Amino acid sequence: MIRANAPIPVAGPWITEREIEYVTEAARTAWFKDHYTFNARFEKAFAEYVGVKHAVSLPHCTAAIHLSLAAGGIGPGDEVIVPDVTWIASVAPVVYVGATPIFADIKKDTWCIDPSSVEAAITDRTRAIIGVDLYGSMADWVELRRIADQYDLLLVEDSAEALGSEYAGQKAGALGDTGVFSFHGSKTVTTGEGGMLVTDDNHLHQRVMTLRDHGRPPGDKLFLNTEIGFKYKMSALQAAFGLAQIERVDELISRKREIFRWYKDELETVDGVTLNAEPQGTRNSYWMITIILDPRIGMDKFSLMDALGKRNIDTRPFFSPLSTLPAFSDYPHSSAHMPENPVGTEISKYGVNLPSGYHVDRETVEIVTGALKEILAEAR
Repeated sequence: MIRANAPIPVAGPWITEREIEYVTEAARTAWFKDHYTFNARFEKAFAEYVGVKHAVSLPHCTAAIHLSLAAGGIGPGDEVIVPDVTWIASVAPVVYVGATPIFADIKKDTWCIDPSSVEAAITDRTRAIIGVDLYGSMADWVELRRIADQYDLLLVEDSAEALGSEYAGQKAGALGDTGVFSFHGSKTVTTGEGGMLVTDDNHLHQRVMTLRDHGRPPGDKLFLNTEIGFKYKMSALQAAFGLAQIERVDELISRKREIFRWYKDELETVDGVTLNAEPQGTRNSYWMITIILDPRIGMDKFSLMDALGKRNIDTRPFFSPLSTLPAFSDYPHSSAHMPENPVGTEISKYGVNLPSGYHVDRETVEIVTGALKEILAEAR
């Protein structure tokens, strides 16, 4: 039986002396009048990489989605269309602002929100769409933009999992009215915890800058708050870490794509296993290497995770439909328009994220895929 000698974690960062050097410098110098120096450098470098006018550093991606909706005027009585299959943080801010999330199905190939399901869910109360670039795959942004423009809706691109991915030559995050990113410890670029909001819209940027600092307009030094806002700021230490990471972003994404190629070499001929897609005109940064099992194999995601866990291999489950979670049991209206058995419900039963952190090398991939092949052979 193939079994790893030591536990193989599912994720993990790549930290160099540059990160340590920048954080040390920030600890020594980023105070008082210089407190925002590293944040400003990080934001500038990030905006240039994504190809947008503005970037705002934040404590997490959830804050970025919350601020996107608040700055866009979304509130009680409004509906926001979201993918049914995503991490809950993509949708919780809809509830924060008092609006109602409306769940849409996902596409079978990219696992991202299906524009046809979005359009079917639109009502006279719809005010926004949140599209998620799941696991590095890109949503159909041409269609989502068409729908948003046709119905005059705010369009938020949740690229928490897709830094470095591309759609029609544009970087992930640059395709909505706002784009949002996560720098959680598992992400392609990390600050431990952290987030970024990007936009080309000057008005939205100004609203975000005011709302994230307790309702203080940018530049206010007299504490003359103009409205009730939030405390959503990234620390200088996090920004210093993030600056070092974004300066290495091409190296980081190249490694992610290399890890995927190793998995593809081992699994593309295995019957009943589907890997992350990269449709024509897109570039996938492969944040999480993900497989979907053919139901005929007879294993669901939890069975496979258990079997791999017994071989010292850590994994994560494909996100379960939010409409099935206890957290949304009080929102029956959120899924009322959806068909009885949507694509996302079926796919999510059989999806597993394999070890995808920067610690993964070719040998690690061979151990993981060798164990996977043995498990599937036993199950057939």
